Amino acid sequence: MAAIKVMVVDDDRNICDLLRLYLEKEGWEVSVAYDGAAALTAYEKEKPDILLLDVMMPELDGWQVCRELRKTSQVPIVMLTAKGEVFDRVLGLELGADDYVVKPFEVKEVVARIKAVLRRSGADAQRKVKEVSFDKLTINMENYELRVDGQVIPCPPKEMDLIFHLASNPNRVFTRDQLLDEVWGFEYYGDSRTVDVHVKRLREKLEGVSDQWSLKTVWSVGYKFEVKE
Repeated sequence: MAAIKVMVVDDDRNICDLLRLYLEKEGWEVSVAYDGAAALTAYEKEKPDILLLDVMMPELDGWQVCRELRKTSQVPIVMLTAKGEVFDRVLGLELGADDYVVKPFEVKEVVARIKAVLRRSGADAQRKVKEVSFDKLTINMENYELRVDGQVIPCPPKEMDLIFHLASNPNRVFTRDQLLDEVWGFEYYGDSRTVDVHVKRLREKLEGVSDQWSLKTVWSVGYKFEVKE
């Protein structure tokens, strides 16, 4: 089996060297980039299985790199940053990061987080069900395509992940915290408005398409994809 490929992106060379040392002990293949622009170029060449991405960097910051990658890729991303405010965690969620580690960190914790994110992404990749369909709605995760009444509707990756997760479990109610954990995979503390924002955007695309299903709010609890029996 090929080794897991990890890309470390940080302008602090000491941190890169430390992470490389520990990650290679895990048997992983490690590549390094020291700024955001170099990271985007290196990503196309290396095609890593996961990125450790610092926020504060020259050229392009981590948020910009994450935003660019999410236009075309669902590669798992763990943000590394000295910032720990709720705003930054929310921004990471909204841009599509999979986890978030605040500096200074224990390298063992970073390793554990990588393993957890890889388990989640690996499980997703191995799921047999890649498509769910209902009246006038098809959600295909093989090519991240949302079809509404036969038309392909542009839909960002996290919205696709969310609607697929809900529609794969019809009539099951999920709390916002459950959705953050199961869709974003974040250890997230603070308000859960990110889920509300994504649901609102999905409703704009799906409202009124069919009377056989709907994206429902369960007041004081969360959300469900309701399907008529």
